[in-house]
Amino acid sequence: MSEATAPAPNPYNKNNPFLAKITENRSLSKTGSAKDTRHFIINLEGSGLHYNPGYSLGVFPKNPPALVDELIARLGLDANHGIAQKDGSTKPLRKLLLEDLTLNRANKKFLKAIAEKLPAGQKKDELSAVCANEEVLGEFVFTRDYLDLLNEFPEAKFTAEELVDNLSRVNPRLYSIASSIAKHPNEVHLTVAIVRYSTHGREKKGLCSGFLADHAELNTSSLPVFLAANKHFKLPDDDNTPVIMVGPGTGIAPFRAFLEEREVRGAKGRNWLFFGDQHKATDFLYEEEFEAWQKNGLLTKLDTAFSRDQLAKIYVQDRMRENGAELWQWLKDGAYFYVCGDAKRMAKDVHQTLIDIAVKHGGLSTEQAEEYVNKTLMKDEKRYVRDVY
Repeated sequence: MSEATAPAPNPYNKNNPFLAKITENRSLSKTGSAKDTRHFIINLEGSGLHYNPGYSLGVFPKNPPALVDELIARLGLDANHGIAQKDGSTKPLRKLLLEDLTLNRANKKFLKAIAEKLPAGQKKDELSAVCANEEVLGEFVFTRDYLDLLNEFPEAKFTAEELVDNLSRVNPRLYSIASSIAKHPNEVHLTVAIVRYSTHGREKKGLCSGFLADHAELNTSSLPVFLAANKHFKLPDDDNTPVIMVGPGTGIAPFRAFLEEREVRGAKGRNWLFFGDQHKATDFLYEEEFEAWQKNGLLTKLDTAFSRDQLAKIYVQDRMRENGAELWQWLKDGAYFYVCGDAKRMAKDVHQTLIDIAVKHGGLSTEQAEEYVNKTLMKDEKRYVRDVY
């Protein structure tokens, strides 16, 4: 009897993305919100792709057609001009700019190319001085895109090849998956904050979030995606293990997936969620779902922090402190502690709060508390896990 043949590996990955369909693009932010947060449903049917809660979805964005056309017109180039590719083929300039290159933020290389092209004089000298200082150069390009630079330095002219050679290749964006495939077969859900801003007199948007919100077509197999595994950010193997989840804003995404998965599995472990945003009335993402899970007992505890609903701002770490004694007891009971979201401020504040709770409610010295959180929880027992960005 011959041995069973191992299943062939899935052919879809970062280098060979699957062309998926967006079947839903709806707003999670209610009227009056200062934010634009969307829920996307992406159909993976026919891909054979399977993900676990905690995975991310890689999405290859495209640039806004109007921006591409304006850039081509600004340089007086031919949109259909063929650009030679590494494989020996050619690709029309417009298609290349739409799909393969990053246009929403200028790079340093392009500004240096402009400085070289400017005629001798004060303008060239000033820009050359900017280019000679890496820190100043970084600040200069940070708020500008390529159109800003060409409007600022109209003397600089580029051929199609020169333009392409000085641009950066597009990189996929990774989004924490907000669904369990056990509950939504052949689907992946995303929770995306749409980035919109204005600089140098022009309205702009985040490359991928703006593409998903405004330009990606519904119900057409045209969205290049791939799965990115996260081996460490996952539910405990034992369904009886309690979990504490801290996910303000779009950091809520993987915890919606966690709860859906535990619901499908009939997991008996307790679940405690900390969620925060600006206003309860407009920014309570998935409010109805979380309240339903509270009622049916899946969500043991739900603590919310809406920072702008009162004079003194309240954040998730403040709710953690208020519940410090109980949170410490959950940790002593073997709970896993998860954090997802902003790395610069929120995750640091949550981390320090955890140490403070260990001091106040665990009776540990500051040094002992730091060792318990940084070494015991994070490294030895791997019960404190973060997905921060």
